[in-house]
Amino acid sequence: MEIFSYHEGLGKWLELGNSGMFRPEMLRSLGLEEGVQVAGFGLSLERPTMFKYDVSNIRELLGHEVDLGMIARNPACRLDKKMGREALQRSEAVDEI
Repeated sequence: MEIFSYHEGLGKWLELGNSGMFRPEMLRSLGLEEGVQVAGFGLSLERPTMFKYDVSNIRELLGHEVDLGMIARNPACRLDKKMGREALQRSEAVDEI
């Protein structure tokens, strides 16, 4: 099963998550008995991030090809930077000074 959402700005459906069965060799390495079936599922943060930052190749977000400059420039990628409501409140306070 795959999870999609329609993006009005792009005019198309985007994959946000998927699910599937774990492969038997993966389960054996976890010490599970032969014949046990395990389903896995999850939502993706990578796809929406790709559209937000106009990244065309997912490898630019994960692994050794990550552009550390993009992470430094975008507070949404970093936990040590204010973003969202916190950033808005901070900018409003600065405007009042």
